[in-house]
Amino acid sequence: MSKRDYYEVLGVAKGVEKKELKKAYRKIAMKYHPDRNPDDADAEAKFKEATEAYEILGDEQKRAAYDQYGHAGVDGQAGGFGGGGAGGFSDIFGDVFGDIFGGGGGGGRGGRGGPQRGSDLRYTMELSLEEAVRGVEKKIRVPTLTTCETCDGSGAKEGTKPKACTTCHGQGQVRMQQGFFSVQQTCPTCRGQGTIIEDPCNSCHGRGVKEETKTLSVKIPAGVDTGDRIRLSGEGEAGAMGGPAGDLYVQVSVREHELFHRDGRNLYCDVPISIVDAALGGELEVPTLDGRVKLKIPAETQSGKLFRLRGKGVVPVRGGSAGDLLCRVQVETPVNLNKEQKELLEQFQASLKGEKHSPQKKSWFEGVKRFFEEM
Repeated sequence: MSKRDYYEVLGVAKGVEKKELKKAYRKIAMKYHPDRNPDDADAEAKFKEATEAYEILGDEQKRAAYDQYGHAGVDGQAGGFGGGGAGGFSDIFGDVFGDIFGGGGGGGRGGRGGPQRGSDLRYTMELSLEEAVRGVEKKIRVPTLTTCETCDGSGAKEGTKPKACTTCHGQGQVRMQQGFFSVQQTCPTCRGQGTIIEDPCNSCHGRGVKEETKTLSVKIPAGVDTGDRIRLSGEGEAGAMGGPAGDLYVQVSVREHELFHRDGRNLYCDVPISIVDAALGGELEVPTLDGRVKLKIPAETQSGKLFRLRGKGVVPVRGGSAGDLLCRVQVETPVNLNKEQKELLEQFQASLKGEKHSPQKKSWFEGVKRFFEEM
């Protein structure tokens, strides 16, 4: 009986990439695997056929020979179902399905345990606006895991060394055979480390690390803002089995300010002014991060107008020129008026004739009129 075309068996085109080839084989193998289809000869035959096709097409040299000469160019090269040698079923299945079962053939995943880099840590630092703008140096206390000095991170008592695990022979993984499945799993004895500590260190009890709280000095550069991070290399958790330490990331969070609101390099400030100052003009003292400055208010200033004080903002941490301070004036309505003051206001109102004294009033009423007419 002649064999079917291998591309047809896997349901792929001739120029298919290896990634898609593996995906197609995985789908067929999971569908027809004998463990899922017990006592089903037809399913077993399709599983064998797909495995043979993937073994040939998944190898560049074999695939080139097949593409040129067909089955005649690769006869006898397929390891076949249940093969135990290189290129046999165990290696193929591990390559395709190893990521599901925690390890695979030749992929390097889940290999022997060795020195491992420590975890990175994060510390949130609250700053005032002044500290963020000018920069500051602060001390922080960070709970962390540090390398045990007694055993130098090995976890073994002084004068002794960890020994190779007798279960996995130092590999950190064991191969499990379950029916047609042949997969690698983390060694249950050494938990993937590949070594056993028979005489643990008295200081760290075999962990290789100790819990400590360390004090660090952190320099915050001028111009930082909420969300910025400062990286302290090697100040994270200690690595396992003598591996390098992780890093500490200091996350900046700037508290809300009583007077100023920051938007990038610019600062905003609301400045209340009286009706008289708004109408006649005047001069006010306004705050900046560098001290007080004079702000001239021209006559007939309307509420909400922005006045820009150039260079009174923030110099960004990544460089560039300083931003500006934008003062938004808010015209205040007088309160708690006595009888005489109310009478004066009534006289003042009576003296205003026409709409020339209210620049927005006429256009506003015209807009309201058009709105109702178009409804």
